[in-house]
Amino acid sequence: MRPIFSRRLLRCRTVRRRSRSYLRGDVGVGALDFDKFEGVDTNAAFVGPPAGYCLEHKLIADQAFLGFGAGYKFNNWFRADLTAEYRTAAQFKTVESYIFPGQIDRGINLVEAKLASIVGLVNGYVDFGSWHGFTPFVGAGVGFARHKVLGLTDLGAGSAAGGLGFAPDKDTTKLAWALHAGVGLDISPNAKLELAYRYLNMGKAESGGVNCFNAVVCPDTVYALKEIDSHDIKLGLRWMLAAAPAPIYDAPLIRKY
Repeated sequence: MRPIFSRRLLRCRTVRRRSRSYLRGDVGVGALDFDKFEGVDTNAAFVGPPAGYCLEHKLIADQAFLGFGAGYKFNNWFRADLTAEYRTAAQFKTVESYIFPGQIDRGINLVEAKLASIVGLVNGYVDFGSWHGFTPFVGAGVGFARHKVLGLTDLGAGSAAGGLGFAPDKDTTKLAWALHAGVGLDISPNAKLELAYRYLNMGKAESGGVNCFNAVVCPDTVYALKEIDSHDIKLGLRWMLAAAPAPIYDAPLIRKY
């Protein structure tokens, strides 16, 4: 009788897995604002702090920004990323009034400078499912804002007429936090376009001490912008990274002889 032999043949094929990691890029513009503007005299030899200080007027330009980041999609409803962005220098102007001891007329300070910022955030997002390629989401983030006050000038008016000062540039790093809301649109299997609103709180920024140009005694005033925030509109692109292909073995074929 002829013997029967069997041989098992395994067929291997590869299937490309979808990566959960992604890179992102963002551009946008922010409507910048600050709640308070205060000056602190740091020279102990000065005659004393002003009284009746009042911020009469403030104006600050918008900031454009460019950002990059990397993230991970944990499941269909939650993802997180790390982002860093540069925000362009925005010019600001303020007018303050005050009265020094022994004076009747109010002094006026006309301050002008620029504010530039670098912001880094850790963000988390909740996605609410997809409808025809659209995915609405909300999120929050926390991190830091590094501000630079550039080219500050201080011009006196009123009882301070003739006063003129300049401050050196100064960096300040403070806590920052953000709230996000937007919608993503699938433009390819690996790419998603995002349009989002973000509220960004960036703490405060400080100038260097003002060097008086023509004063016998200089108060060396340090100016601070407090409660800086921005209402941002962002356009972003998320790109899913390619994953290594995974081998899949089909059921074995058995041949008998």
